[in-house]
Amino acid sequence: MTATSFVTVDLPQQSYQVAIAPQGLDHLGPWLQDPEIVAKSPGKRILLVSNPAIFKHYGDRVVASLETAGFQVAVCLLPPGERYKTLNSIQKIYDAALAHHLERSSCIVALGGGVIGDMAGFAAATWLRGIAVVQVPTSLLAMVDASMGGKTGVNHPQGKNLIGAFHQPRLVLIDPQVLRTLPAREFRAGMAEVIKYGIIWDADLFEQLEAAKRLDQVRYLPEELLHTILTRSCQAKAHVVSKDEKEAGLRAILNYGHTIGHAVESLTGYKLVNHGEAVGIGMVAAGHIAVQLGMWTAAESDRQTALIQKTGLPTQLPAGMDLDAIVAALSHDKKVLDGQVRFILPQSIGTAIVTDQVPATVVQEALTAIACQ
Repeated sequence: MTATSFVTVDLPQQSYQVAIAPQGLDHLGPWLQDPEIVAKSPGKRILLVSNPAIFKHYGDRVVASLETAGFQVAVCLLPPGERYKTLNSIQKIYDAALAHHLERSSCIVALGGGVIGDMAGFAAATWLRGIAVVQVPTSLLAMVDASMGGKTGVNHPQGKNLIGAFHQPRLVLIDPQVLRTLPAREFRAGMAEVIKYGIIWDADLFEQLEAAKRLDQVRYLPEELLHTILTRSCQAKAHVVSKDEKEAGLRAILNYGHTIGHAVESLTGYKLVNHGEAVGIGMVAAGHIAVQLGMWTAAESDRQTALIQKTGLPTQLPAGMDLDAIVAALSHDKKVLDGQVRFILPQSIGTAIVTDQVPATVVQEALTAIACQ
């Protein structure tokens, strides 16, 4: 079994550890009391936020670990899915926090994928003006992306993640073994974020993914490769977040593929494509834009598309999508600055930049190129 690895997210106000630990769920309680892992241990009252399916698989182990360590645990279960990532769900967490008498020293533990992590984090950021949150991601996407960096929030009917706050966790605990119960489609969704890190930051990771025999299901990945994927992805995000905690500059590159991806998600009602699938489509579109602008080569763009296809992710827009509606939706993106849509575009495999110098005609041409024929 692969040994536990720790990745530090180094921040001025509150640095924290990302623990990548097989069977780590059973260590959560003791680790929350270990000053070498968690700088400031939370108080005794903990609210565990999850969804019924995840809790059925792993809830008892997490609760047992926490209670054995002396914590008093209450549970709040929310329906799964992006369409429930709303203020109504946040209200349910608040109600549970009130019923369990959470104090400023208390903690919310998020056990689930990115949706649960985002909502639990936002509730923690706003309950009593901010209490501790611990992220225990159970999807690949949440492990390599959503659980780190402190972005929390919910969706507005007109756009994704428009309501939120930055709120860093005390600890991120990644147990790779929980991926065994992750549906194949959700695993592929997480691979979109892994490929993203290869494009914007880590060319060697990209090449290791290219060399793998299969990437579409976790059972085809050797344990060592999975550990490499988790560790290198977390290191990339930790490095970027440490340099730019609140997305004043560099951190925006982590949104590679997300500009058009978020528009696709929103316009399909968060039902037709999941987040990773939308990001995969968005990366292909960004690749086309970068080629048109002479920023990278057609060969590099083709390598990206081939790797995305290797994971089983879509590389074309869903059938019947209105291209003009996508362009219009871009104006609601969080990255818009002074009315200009900012795109993250690759310069080579391993580097990317943020630019608002993308003509509308180029965007339209890229969307046309990936439209379902």
